[in-house]
Amino acid sequence: MSELVARTGRHQQRYEDGYRLIAGCIPFKYRDSGENGDDTPERILEVLMINSASGPGLLFPKQSIGEYKFKSKTLQDEFSPEGLCKATMFPLLVTEELESWPEQSVRQRSWLTIPEAIQRCRHGWMREALEKGFSKWYADGMISTRKEDD
Repeated sequence: MSELVARTGRHQQRYEDGYRLIAGCIPFKYRDSGENGDDTPERILEVLMINSASGPGLLFPKQSIGEYKFKSKTLQDEFSPEGLCKATMFPLLVTEELESWPEQSVRQRSWLTIPEAIQRCRHGWMREALEKGFSKWYADGMISTRKEDD
């Protein structure tokens, strides 16, 4: 497998109508835990978050569960002088975890239940994406990721 490299550099950022465009994902998986009382394991939904390189709290990997607009406290440049950002988030079912990934020397990954993830979100717009976007998408039964023999 070739070494993966994270995209870096302001010259690679994209803008539209004064907003910096961001795409992200909410990686999720199922973990079997305990018993349901009928000898079948309970499936627990978990989401993946990573630590921030610039402060406390956890983040979702940026990669659509809706569009979220927010003002960046740190990024203001010639293309977005007010620091406006527009993020589009997507659900992503994880079926395999790689032992190595870009930025693993500076970031840790954590699998959390939805309530844990909501508590630890660093940014309000990410919490909104999880609560109003991902949770609604999941509750509406839009997941077609279960194997036929489940």
